[in-house]
Amino acid sequence: MDGLRQRLEHFLEQRNLATEALRALEAKTGVDKRYLATGAATLLSLYLLFGFGASLLCNVIGFVYPAYASIKAIESPSKEDDTVWLTYWVVYGLFGLAEFFSDLLLSWFPFYYAGKCAFLLFCMVPGPWNGAHMLYHRAIRPLFLKHHEAVDSVVRDLGGRALDVAVGITRDVMQTLARGRALVTPAAALGAQPQASVTQPQKDK
Repeated sequence: MDGLRQRLEHFLEQRNLATEALRALEAKTGVDKRYLATGAATLLSLYLLFGFGASLLCNVIGFVYPAYASIKAIESPSKEDDTVWLTYWVVYGLFGLAEFFSDLLLSWFPFYYAGKCAFLLFCMVPGPWNGAHMLYHRAIRPLFLKHHEAVDSVVRDLGGRALDVAVGITRDVMQTLARGRALVTPAAALGAQPQASVTQPQKDK
């Protein structure tokens, strides 16, 4: 419990969109930002458990703030925050791919969206316990380093085949257009001959 409280305190000391909003509410209401954060988390959990549109809210939480933070990271001179949010998007993309194949089954489980939202928040929380950082370095990176050469080879092979197919299709189209033009040109020339004979001037008798 003390560890969770310390993490909350450390999070509230950070400067980001959520903590700035909590500071503004604390200044207006006089309520400690720790209680405001706890109340907001409780309301969010209840809505995800029983509210309508929990899937949409969960996706907004997992996408909107990280997108905003990623834009700020791009515009900042530091590259450390770029790495943080690139890591998050790698984990988010793999999670979305896994969810695509299991969402119809898992969405029927109780508290699914609350658990999904908690997982996404865990992946974006700042600090050494950042979930995306942990998953990347403990699971994704070892697999990538082990198999990336084979994946690159397959990608190059598929890219070469796709280029060959595109060149073949382009060549066939150009040949078809050339044959069509060759057929149309003599017909147009024959159609123009009678008109030329009619316009010839008559000789004087």
